[in-house]
Amino acid sequence: MDSSTPLRRTPVTADLLHGALDTEQGERGVVPCRLPAWARRRADPQLLSAQAQPAGVRLAFRTTATRIELTAHRTHMAFRGVAPRPAGRFDLLVGGELMAQVEAEGGTAVLVDAATGAVETEQGPTQTVRVDGLPAGEKNVEIWLPHYERVELGELRTDGPVAPLAASRGRRWLNYGSSISQGSNAASPTGTWIARVALDAGLDVTNLGFSGSAMLDPFVARVMRDRPADLISLEVGINLVNADVMRMRAFTPLLHGFLDTIREGHPDTPLLLVSSPHCAMHEDTPGPAAIDFGDGVMRYRATGNPAEARAGKLTLRTIREETERIVAQRSGDDPHIHYLDGLELFGAEDEVRHPLADNLHPGPEAHALMAERFGAHAFGAYGPFVEAG
Repeated sequence: MDSSTPLRRTPVTADLLHGALDTEQGERGVVPCRLPAWARRRADPQLLSAQAQPAGVRLAFRTTATRIELTAHRTHMAFRGVAPRPAGRFDLLVGGELMAQVEAEGGTAVLVDAATGAVETEQGPTQTVRVDGLPAGEKNVEIWLPHYERVELGELRTDGPVAPLAASRGRRWLNYGSSISQGSNAASPTGTWIARVALDAGLDVTNLGFSGSAMLDPFVARVMRDRPADLISLEVGINLVNADVMRMRAFTPLLHGFLDTIREGHPDTPLLLVSSPHCAMHEDTPGPAAIDFGDGVMRYRATGNPAEARAGKLTLRTIREETERIVAQRSGDDPHIHYLDGLELFGAEDEVRHPLADNLHPGPEAHALMAERFGAHAFGAYGPFVEAG
């Protein structure tokens, strides 16, 4: 079709979105949400912000189009005087294979003064994401949205008809976790370890990885209880240490309660509990974590006292030990619960080879490594997710 030919206009509606649990109307379009409205009303500002960043959310449809446009307005945060993180990306897949990547541009910038904490907002234009030259004929298309930027979606424009997909792929995988699951410092939305596993294993993923907010909130457990799932995984630990929100006395019953609630809706679903990957600053030093802008680059550091771990302050080492004990205890009555030590995904030697640029978040190479190892563990011979195959 000639580029001057008018394109079909399709509003972005919930039936085109996969990996989102709800939508809300923004000033410029539809905002995919990873928590339903009732849960958003219980969320603190950080969780509310994280769930509006569409990690794992994608537009999925069947079409004959060879030309696709999507209007999108992003909101991203930056610190004045500090090197900005790379812009988000839109990844377009055809038949599960990556065909194009488009960098996010324009949008609304929320600028924070690192010294004073003052916040300013700068408005930029709404972006039109364009991809041309797609293969002819009917095909399944997915547009994975930037995983750490809020995005308002306007309309989809194509040179062929668009039909929603009932399911973008196979078994339904429900994952919960921290920014490590959301994908901070991965290069693109399909480069996060969660997305890599889902694409490699042909899973229909819903990613409830919430940056800084994997606090075992009971209302999130209720969301997971009520969400259809064939496979469930929980990545637990790092945020509880980062924020220094509790001691071991509270962690143990809270994790039990979180699991109890999920099991109310999924009594026999394979459930894999994953402890935190290696993070040197928090292995034996409790939180809270502080942000250091000393050299113009944002880095984190642990500020707790290692001696306080004996009194119940949480470290990654003590959380791993307790999480493994809890799974072993529960497995006597629950044969479908399993444990994976996060050090098997990313250990001390891996951190030496692939340093955490900000001392906290794995980079692109680490995400690839974690995906490979998770897939081998979960879907290999006698793996915890094989039983559901």
